Amino acid sequence: MTGKKRSRQELHLETARINWQELETHFAHGVVIRVDSDLDLVEVASCFANDDKPAAETWINEGKVEHLGMHTAKDWGGRDPELWAVVVAPWVVVQERKN
Repeated sequence: MTGKKRSRQELHLETARINWQELETHFAHGVVIRVDSDLDLVEVASCFANDDKPAAETWINEGKVEHLGMHTAKDWGGRDPELWAVVVAPWVVVQERKN
């Protein structure tokens, strides 16, 4: 988490599509946070940006927010799915969109 307060609107404007090739370097540095598709990416990013630890811990404990694992990284590398991301330094918060 970070101490810099950021609004949901600001984070929404900073959210963008990203492909695996762009994300792979961040994964290698261990800074990619995967968000389940049933959560709101901007809400999760806002919690990280604004140090809302109780909300983040709930999602982490439920397995809905986690460091991107090797299995998922290989899957994304092989499929190149639609990914959306927002940077909440030092983290890159990423979500695979379900169609």
